[in-house]
Amino acid sequence: MTTSAAPGPPPDRSADLRALADELPRFFRLVQAARTRLSSPTRDRAGLLLLHPLARLGPLRQGALAELVHADPSTISRHVAALVEAGLVRRAADASDGRASRLVITDDGLATLVALRDEREAHLTAVTAAWSDDDVGTFTTLLRRFLDDLAAALPGWPGTASVPSTSTSATSPRENR
Repeated sequence: MTTSAAPGPPPDRSADLRALADELPRFFRLVQAARTRLSSPTRDRAGLLLLHPLARLGPLRQGALAELVHADPSTISRHVAALVEAGLVRRAADASDGRASRLVITDDGLATLVALRDEREAHLTAVTAAWSDDDVGTFTTLLRRFLDDLAAALPGWPGTASVPSTSTSATSPRENR
């Protein structure tokens, strides 16, 4: 009679979660360092982040955009003014209320999003150069799952489902794997 090896001890989930909790501050510091290092002094990164929801969701009122990104309306106003001045966003009359306007991403705004995505992709290509394709795919799947679950756990956080970061015209097929 053959006996199979006894299974090892169950993984210590609490130790793994503790290790994950200890790694998150490091992750945030590294993301901030990468943003700073990759950022151009002529770019308003915070303002450019507003292009993502406009590309994903279409025209939005400025107040709705502020609410969506959980930012103060006066801060959004300043960033939107810079985006309009740069030609990345334009104001269009709101069909449902002629007194209001909606923010619409322009072709230059979409091109800027594509350029930003390409920069991120080039940086990630360098960072993961020694990783196997399977490792990159597994990490991407798990990170997406983690972010979706994290968003779902935050009260009032909009859109718990994973959404591509740019509009269909600005995304590559690989981005939606």
